[in-house]
Amino acid sequence: MKQSTICVHGHDKRYDSAGAVSVPIFQSATFVHPGVGQSTGFDYSRAKNPTREALEATVTALEHGVDTCAFTSGMAAVNCLTGLFKPGDHIIMSDDVYGGTLRLFVQVTATYGVKFTAVNTSDLSSVSAAITPDTKAVFVETPTNPTMQVTDIAECAELCHNRNLLLIVDNTFLTPYLQNPLDLGADIVLHSGTKYLGGHNDTLCGFLVSKSPEVAEQIRWLAKTTGAVLAPFDCWLVIRGIKTLAVRMERQQKSAAELAGFLRTLPTVTDVFYPGLPDHLGYEISKKQARGFGAMLSFNTVNKDVALLALEKCSVIAYAESLGGVESLLTYPLTQTHADVPREQREKLGITDRFLRLSVGIEDVEDLKADLAQALRA
Repeated sequence: MKQSTICVHGHDKRYDSAGAVSVPIFQSATFVHPGVGQSTGFDYSRAKNPTREALEATVTALEHGVDTCAFTSGMAAVNCLTGLFKPGDHIIMSDDVYGGTLRLFVQVTATYGVKFTAVNTSDLSSVSAAITPDTKAVFVETPTNPTMQVTDIAECAELCHNRNLLLIVDNTFLTPYLQNPLDLGADIVLHSGTKYLGGHNDTLCGFLVSKSPEVAEQIRWLAKTTGAVLAPFDCWLVIRGIKTLAVRMERQQKSAAELAGFLRTLPTVTDVFYPGLPDHLGYEISKKQARGFGAMLSFNTVNKDVALLALEKCSVIAYAESLGGVESLLTYPLTQTHADVPREQREKLGITDRFLRLSVGIEDVEDLKADLAQALRA
């Protein structure tokens, strides 16, 4: 089936005899055993729940994996991921990862003895140079949050597998509707399902999708053991959100492309970062490995005052953290998503006091243009 059909129908297993079109919410912590040594397949919801199973099966189908685990947030998924590694192991990561991921890696996981090196993963020579005898994995965001660097997943996968390393790709920005990293050689795909998969800014969720049964078994054991699995009602919300993923992404990325061009016409905007612009460094790679450019973009204003005023003056676009919902959101990474990134690293990446990130929603694009025009007026 095509991606848009999988979004709507998800899976072929049915959990009731009433013919419900919507997956039922199995709001139960435990399940009755038919007899001693017998099981319905569901025993305790931390291990397995029918509503969560339906959601996980849908995401597995969309990402062309073998198994998916759903977590209480994207960060819970990242935290579970770190359980694959032991003290002394080394992980190479994109230098422009989401600030929460960086905080977890550097301030928490590193205290357990796991070592990290941040490089620009769009430059594979930098990735290669960072590999040590202790390196076990490369963690990539593409496009990165928030500067929109693009990594060639297939080439990075070849490099990793030649050195017996895992390749982990955060696919939150493009979603499985536009990009499938496992098909390009990645071993694990991460999603903050809070964003586009849920799509309505109404619940938190995270996913880890595995390419091999061996990795899938490790992740599922860790998920069951650590326990940060997604509750049935939240699973149902994300199932409902995924049903419209295809139509939302088509609308949102079309508007994003138009807004990227529009922002370039404003005298108070100096730079626009969007992979769909032909002069973006990752444009050709994006065309090769994805089916679209997504609905995230960032831009620089002429000075800090313009940026701060824009955050306050936007009326259709909300000044808020997060992304990927039906509402357009404007974010100030310096004090919000990337506040914990060291100043020197932020400045090197270009995350300054005049840098803004825009998540484009499904509103009429002319209304979004008008809102940006009045908010960014000098």
